[in-house]
Amino acid sequence: MDGELLPQPDVQDIELVKVLQALGDPVRLHLFRVFAESVQCDCSVERLNVSHLHKSTVSHHMRVLREAGVSSTRVVGRNRHMMLRRADLDARFPGLVDTLLAAVAELPERGPEG
Repeated sequence: MDGELLPQPDVQDIELVKVLQALGDPVRLHLFRVFAESVQCDCSVERLNVSHLHKSTVSHHMRVLREAGVSSTRVVGRNRHMMLRRADLDARFPGLVDTLLAAVAELPERGPEG
């Protein structure tokens, strides 16, 4: 897919503490789960199941995930497409993504909190 890739840390610069801090928020943990379920997501609040949040709040959460190295964002025209950096995270911290997804799967299904 063409488009501009927004700034993100290189694989070797992804820090575990920053990843865990980013995922410490219920909304971002929800987004992590959504991103893990698909190859890429458009950033519509409806698609991400966060329609109760203001778009600027969702943008903030997505920026935190990107800057921590959890996701990447590609800008194509006026659209943004998010993707979990699973291969990069697996290379940097083997087993982390699977462990986190297993833990998230055990949580009660409440939806993201605002």
